[in-house]
Amino acid sequence: MPLFFLALSLVLMMLPLEGPVSSIKAVLAYIFIPQVRLAHDTVQYSQNISQTVRELLDTHHENAVLKQQMETTQLAALQAQQVFEENERLSQILALQKTLRWKGIWANVAYREPTQWNAITIDKGFLEGVRERSAVIAVGQGKEGLAGIVVEVDDHTSKIILVRDEDFSAAVVLERGKEEGLLVGDGQRSVKVKYIPLSAHIEKGDKIYTSSNSSIFPAGILVGEVVSTEEDGSFKTAYTINVDPVVKSSSVREVFVISGGD
Repeated sequence: MPLFFLALSLVLMMLPLEGPVSSIKAVLAYIFIPQVRLAHDTVQYSQNISQTVRELLDTHHENAVLKQQMETTQLAALQAQQVFEENERLSQILALQKTLRWKGIWANVAYREPTQWNAITIDKGFLEGVRERSAVIAVGQGKEGLAGIVVEVDDHTSKIILVRDEDFSAAVVLERGKEEGLLVGDGQRSVKVKYIPLSAHIEKGDKIYTSSNSSIFPAGILVGEVVSTEEDGSFKTAYTINVDPVVKSSSVREVFVISGGD
């Protein structure tokens, strides 16, 4: 066999290097010379790697495009939801304008202080008729409700502290038994009504309104509903009521600043 292959090799060397002879030589070299097979396998492996890299790059690009499309779709959906919510609020405001019992002016929230989340700045001021210590209401859950009080007024802007603010207070009355107390903010989601007599009959869901004894707020503005009660202090002489306000501080976008009576 070695002599046969030696003779065959000599014959192939003497034949022309073109046409079928060239192909036969390449095949025999691939079969009997390990270095040729190794080189061929290396080239083939490199081609496979190149193809894999191209496929990975194409997949990465497709993923990036799909991610961008998803983000665009989500942004459009969020904007549509915001427009829907704004239209719903404005519709509620238009409906309430026909039944409002007080004179005043509507204003938009222009700024919300990041360090004082329970305070807002509106786009109306002294020149538009806003005055300090004016009561402020807003639309919440489709109803008008107490929102806060004006504490600072400039020419075209005003600052309002909302009912959850710790500096806020107002005289209020319970709808059921007409007991009166002091509404105060505590900076949390709920607000509190203090100094309710222990003899008062209070149930969860009872409504609370501003009192006629208030020097700032007109009587009859809805504040919220009773969530729970707790005994006030170690002497247990009164109840403190936890109240869920009808106007949520985080959802205030438009407000009505009351400037007078009927």
